[in-house]
Amino acid sequence: MTSPQQPQPQPQPERGPHDTGAQEQPVPAAPPMPPTAPPAQQGTPPQAPPAAPEQPAQQPPAQQPAPAKEAGTMMLQAQQAPRPLAAHGPGKDPGTMTLQAQQAPGQPAPAPAKEPGTMMLQPQQAPQPLAAHGPGKDAGTMMLQAQQPPAQAPQPVQAQQAQAPQVQAPQPPVPPHPQQPYAGGPGGYVSPLPVRPTHLGHALASEWTKIRSVRSTIWTLGVMLLLIVGIGLLASLAAGSDREMDPLLGVGFVGVLLGSLCVITLGVLSISSEYGTGMIRTTLTASPSRVRLLTAKALVFFTLALVLTTVATTVVALLDSALLNGPAPTTDQWLRATLGAGLYVALLGLLALSVGALLRHSAGAISTMMGVVLLPMLLALFLQGESLKDIQRALIEYSVPSALAALYDIPFLPTGPSGWTPVGILAGVTAVALGGAYAAMLQRDV
Repeated sequence: MTSPQQPQPQPQPERGPHDTGAQEQPVPAAPPMPPTAPPAQQGTPPQAPPAAPEQPAQQPPAQQPAPAKEAGTMMLQAQQAPRPLAAHGPGKDPGTMTLQAQQAPGQPAPAPAKEPGTMMLQPQQAPQPLAAHGPGKDAGTMMLQAQQPPAQAPQPVQAQQAQAPQVQAPQPPVPPHPQQPYAGGPGGYVSPLPVRPTHLGHALASEWTKIRSVRSTIWTLGVMLLLIVGIGLLASLAAGSDREMDPLLGVGFVGVLLGSLCVITLGVLSISSEYGTGMIRTTLTASPSRVRLLTAKALVFFTLALVLTTVATTVVALLDSALLNGPAPTTDQWLRATLGAGLYVALLGLLALSVGALLRHSAGAISTMMGVVLLPMLLALFLQGESLKDIQRALIEYSVPSALAALYDIPFLPTGPSGWTPVGILAGVTAVALGGAYAAMLQRDV
């Protein structure tokens, strides 16, 4: 919608011989719609034909009225400057909007305008037959006229040529992304980060990070080292160098037996804690292969327990050799008192990890492993009848404390396993339990 134009001063018409000397009123711009034929002014000869009065000559071209529409049509126009003529109706404030309907000839004049900015519906007067107003339309029709946008200047030929689409040269084929084989197909998502296929090494690194970054590992292994080394040192100092000890390295047995309880606890917590907190879902999302996951856990824990226990037993064996008096131990006795004891304790921890994977409950798995270690010896103490002697002897010979004592050449019964046999027995039991843990992880959901 264009803004209304301000009225411009009109030139004074020439006086005729019959004028009385009073100046005529200045004729402003045409109203929004052409009015009916005005009456002939005084002193002016009648015009022919009367239905088409002559348009005032002093009207500027910029203020020509809009073409007349059909009678009864609807138009939305901006109110121009107020008109002083009574035929055009009372003046309106500049900027007001009027909605007019085309009026048939002979109808009364439109109603006066309301306040500025209001919308009003007015009947359109009879159309003028002037050529400037356009051809007349049928009375009674309604139309809504929209403001036509100004015509745009044609663009230069050079600009039109510049806007013409340019033909691009064919691009060379893009080589496939190096990570495309892992994206799930040619149309799959390719991560901007480097993606490599996972393997056992990644699972081992993940399990090592988890087991060394939790506080339970520090506390349990710290207590284990304190028990093995501390009790071994106290036993060596209590025995003194006056007594002859045979075997010389048998003093460290008590500390290793108590330290193995800490390793058992850590073995259970290394897997059952993830089931308790729900982190096993995140672990299996990062490593979907459950066989690889359990293998990585078993390898990391077994290696850690074996190394720390072997170091602790070696320190105790060196202290016993320096502080005690007795026959020098053989190479086999050195190996069984150091590497053998460390291997036996590590296997106990791996057995505890397998039980934790089967039960998936920390308290239940720890209680079960404590019963496996201590319960046979406690039951043997209450089996005193003659008919129960064989059962009592078997419980003592194959119990964990007696098997661990056999590694130090101090078995509870001389008929029980000796040498490296206890290690082989425990390895077989651990292999069976670990196989059950693999089957349980493959068959059961998390």
